[in-house]
Amino acid sequence: MTTFSDLGLSPALLKALAGEGYQSPTPIQSRAIPELLKGRDLLGIAQTGTGKTAAFALPIIQGLAAKAGAVESRTCRALILAPTRELAAQIGQSFVTYGRFCRLRVATVFGGVSIGKQISALTKGVDVLVATPGRLVDLIERRAVTLAKIEIFVLDEVDQMLDLGFIHAIRRITSLLPRVRQNLFFSATMPKEIATLAGGLLRDPVRVEVAPAATTVDRVEQHVIHVDKAAKLRLLSDLIAGGAMARTLVFTRTKHGADKVVRGLEAAGISASAIHGNKSQGQRERALAGFKDGKTTTLVATDIAARGIDIDAISHVVNYDLPNVPESYVHRIGRTARAGAGGSAIAFCDREERGLLRDIERTIRQPIPVMKHNLATADVLPAAERRPPPRPSRPEKPRAHRPQSQPSWMTDLNGRKAKPHKPARKPTVAYGR
Repeated sequence: MTTFSDLGLSPALLKALAGEGYQSPTPIQSRAIPELLKGRDLLGIAQTGTGKTAAFALPIIQGLAAKAGAVESRTCRALILAPTRELAAQIGQSFVTYGRFCRLRVATVFGGVSIGKQISALTKGVDVLVATPGRLVDLIERRAVTLAKIEIFVLDEVDQMLDLGFIHAIRRITSLLPRVRQNLFFSATMPKEIATLAGGLLRDPVRVEVAPAATTVDRVEQHVIHVDKAAKLRLLSDLIAGGAMARTLVFTRTKHGADKVVRGLEAAGISASAIHGNKSQGQRERALAGFKDGKTTTLVATDIAARGIDIDAISHVVNYDLPNVPESYVHRIGRTARAGAGGSAIAFCDREERGLLRDIERTIRQPIPVMKHNLATADVLPAAERRPPPRPSRPEKPRAHRPQSQPSWMTDLNGRKAKPHKPARKPTVAYGR
């Protein structure tokens, strides 16, 4: 069995990993770390939950620590771009955790919080800067940071960055980087647009692919329930109240929809909170903290949280609304079945979403088993094991006699087509105010 000591990591890093209880590297870590320690560019195709943060953080820390020195004011040596605040915060915390014996300065910047403190943190320069694209552009325009001294550049979750419309910010940032640097590029999927972007950034990269693009984790038990749109909230409440869903992450399509689901669950006596773009950073952090420590059993989120939540104990993921982009389904359900555990993913599909379901099944290259739900008893059974109850017969009502209107094709006595009879219009009565 491969161990972290076999990968050529420094004693300081091995000590930090041992303190976290990590013993064996994941497949992407085993394949990526030795190549990155050599200074090679890397193209990584990996889903969330595969350990890719440590795969690039560990060699970056070791490389920077080996060339430790004074960092110039308002500069950084390694830049990591992430699409969401939550993911940026988690990556930044990983660098702090793994590098606590290496004396590197780490800063994390993102929107939604005071920019003044972030400017102050960058004044003396940092070794590692983790940032979201929008806030980094703001800091560059304020001349709070320069990218002229970048040695290592990491683009993480590139496919989501493009989904969120960050392509122009990415191009602006990359145009300011020095020509000689090490580049790391990570994406869960590799459509043509992303492959083109990677081709323009990477130089003779090593390609590390730990899971085929757009496939789902084998340990996730997937099901779809066909349900009317108006009955989704009651269905969700029944499922959670059944007791089998210990910690549930629910995805909605819109921010308003997430808040509406939370209100409905709380009215049913279920503890729930929402996380989406309209929430302040403090509200988002409190919602995540409550979900992690178990005070809140259900977290309702938009896709902004699909790759920004790193919680191993999520038992169920519910797609309350099916995503418009099929690949987002893969990222959503990847929030469960982490760290070797199993998990369940349930998708609600109303009549208008059947086309989205077909797109998802084509993307993941497999049909999703159908389950039926009895709202009265809150039980969920495979469709093959449940028969619909017979419809009660209704007595036939006698039909009232209606005079047939004159067909439009009837002709008069002279052989000409007759106009159909129209009833006389009632006189219009004007009422005073």
